[in-house]
Amino acid sequence: MVPLTGLNRALTAQGLKLLRRRGNVGLAALADVAGVGERLDAYHAGFILGPRVNAGGRVGRADLGARLLAGDDAIEARAIAGELDALNAERREIEARVLAQAVDQVESGDRRMPFVFVAGEGWHPGVIGVVASRLRERYNRPACVTAVDGVIGKGSGRSVPGLPLGPAIIAARQAGLVVNGGGHAMAAGFTVETARLSALRDFLAERASAVLGEELLVPELRIDGMLAPGAATPELLQLVERLGPFGTGNAEPRFALANLRVVKADVAAGQHVRCVLADGGGKARIKAVAFRSLESELGPALLNGQGRGFHVAGHLRPDNWQGREDVQLILDDASPAG
Repeated sequence: MVPLTGLNRALTAQGLKLLRRRGNVGLAALADVAGVGERLDAYHAGFILGPRVNAGGRVGRADLGARLLAGDDAIEARAIAGELDALNAERREIEARVLAQAVDQVESGDRRMPFVFVAGEGWHPGVIGVVASRLRERYNRPACVTAVDGVIGKGSGRSVPGLPLGPAIIAARQAGLVVNGGGHAMAAGFTVETARLSALRDFLAERASAVLGEELLVPELRIDGMLAPGAATPELLQLVERLGPFGTGNAEPRFALANLRVVKADVAAGQHVRCVLADGGGKARIKAVAFRSLESELGPALLNGQGRGFHVAGHLRPDNWQGREDVQLILDDASPAG
């Protein structure tokens, strides 16, 4: 959540230069294990390498990440990288199970609640933050997930703009509803006695209603520009990348492409949808990927939409598969055209 502006931007830009040199044997080994052959950037740091480094602390051994980053033995680094990659796969499986149970709780409860609040006995505390993020994305509401272990629960929450979650948890602590806790506007953590879970849920729901109102929030996508599929070239992508590194305070540009037809679509890795989109004449095409979209309306719409037209929005990314130099679209959303 640190804004990538000013000095932070300069430090991140220089850090990425070092990352791309692969001088750190641990990170180089981790990139190899993860199958990253292209130039490393902020996306790889945040979504490919970072989760693997963190996986040890979430579901395995917390020392593995530190040993990987600090070591200089290439053989040992490859062994640790392989172990972290396996732990990350285990983390994803645990996360999927907890998310499925959490969604069942939400679906069987009051769908009009302004605040998603779920808890489960035996849920792994190492994945509850990620599950909270998934619930926030799915329902477009603040979400808290609590892993219960007997009389104590460990909770993590993610919020939406307009409701500072950290201050809400601090207020709950001051009201005696949590043992401890805190955070910032968009995320928080807490420890709560199991007997006070219902009271905490009601407290946060009341606070959310007071701030956000009773109407469910409507998700919004900021569009930075319109683009034709034929204009999504490696040259344009190079210009966009010069605006990076992207993150809080310096958002990656999002483009909208209108009236594209789904030429083909299939499922990738059991949860993503990849497709080929074409303009009205069928001459200009662009490959697109909608990550984790099978659990939302987007994935099924694309899979069942071959031949149909859509307006789409997303980010441009390089497509270096099998040595090619092309561009693909990472889809954020789509809507039927006409």
